[in-house]
Amino acid sequence: MKVSGKNYRASWMIERNGRGVVRVIDQPLLPHRFAIKDLLTHRDTAEAIRDMTIRGAGTIGAVAAFGLAQGCLEAPDDSDGFWRYVRQVYETLVTTRPTANDLKHNLDRVMARIEKMSPAKAKRAAVAEAKDISDWYAQVGERIARNGLKLIKNGTRVLTHCNAGWLALQEWGSAPAPVYLAHRKGRKVFVWVDETRPRCQGANLTSWELTQEGVPHAIIPDNAAGFYMRRGEVDVVITGADRIAANGDTANKIGTYEKAVLAHETGVPFYIAAPTSTFDPRCKTGDSIPIEERSADEVLIISGRDETGRIRRVKIAPEGATARNPAFDVTPAKYITGIITERGIVRASREAIRKLLR
Repeated sequence: MKVSGKNYRASWMIERNGRGVVRVIDQPLLPHRFAIKDLLTHRDTAEAIRDMTIRGAGTIGAVAAFGLAQGCLEAPDDSDGFWRYVRQVYETLVTTRPTANDLKHNLDRVMARIEKMSPAKAKRAAVAEAKDISDWYAQVGERIARNGLKLIKNGTRVLTHCNAGWLALQEWGSAPAPVYLAHRKGRKVFVWVDETRPRCQGANLTSWELTQEGVPHAIIPDNAAGFYMRRGEVDVVITGADRIAANGDTANKIGTYEKAVLAHETGVPFYIAAPTSTFDPRCKTGDSIPIEERSADEVLIISGRDETGRIRRVKIAPEGATARNPAFDVTPAKYITGIITERGIVRASREAIRKLLR
């Protein structure tokens, strides 16, 4: 995807002096400043995942794979020391964000690639596998765009929630990918962008992406989505996903469940867009999906650019107020019209998902 005419991915890896450096777009600075951040060690990479310097299930998965490759390059050359170090790196990375399935999926993929190799071969193989994973997400995003394109007719009005664009899936993204492709093909399309409190990924990231692409859109308060659905001004809802259970129940950014219920009530189709790496057949239902709860400060404090152009943090709640901050909720499969994947659009049912993942 392009930023000021230049192609970027959300993250990538370079090697410098025999070590791995993970380069990421510093997402908390957006939309006011675009900057690349270098993560010099696997610990830096783990912290970037944990503190949401990068976010989005696919990008988290790609960056975790890069972090494990970093750890392999950092590890001692003797076999015992190498594997002891790499297992520690794995544990550091796998515990950074509990909800998104892609993180563990890709860490396991790298570990499977390097199993039983000598340290020297494992170092090279880990780097190659991590880069393959990043490339895979780029290809998957484009396939999701093509498979979802039939949902975007000329004049379609789409509502989305949070950010599932190229910042969240390396390149193209998931939920907005069909919108990008439709727009590039000359179709008129409009996007309602939920602000997505408390971190405002819709207002900060999705709107910024759509602006870069030139897609017409409007940011709306989270609580306004039902208003526009009831007035008949939303044709389809498409969101991303962080983990999809075996029966089709789906975890995504907090507030997604509400949008699905409202869409059901008003007769608006509700779709999930996600790569097959987001499915977790080990989770029988959404009740088994771990839900991350983040700092109350994300609810009590907001940041933005003031009239002087400075980025400032401002407390918006009374002194002494407390808050709860679940980062995700689970949408039951019965509210999901279909799931857009790189292999096609499937029903949110146990049977359909089993066939998809064969």
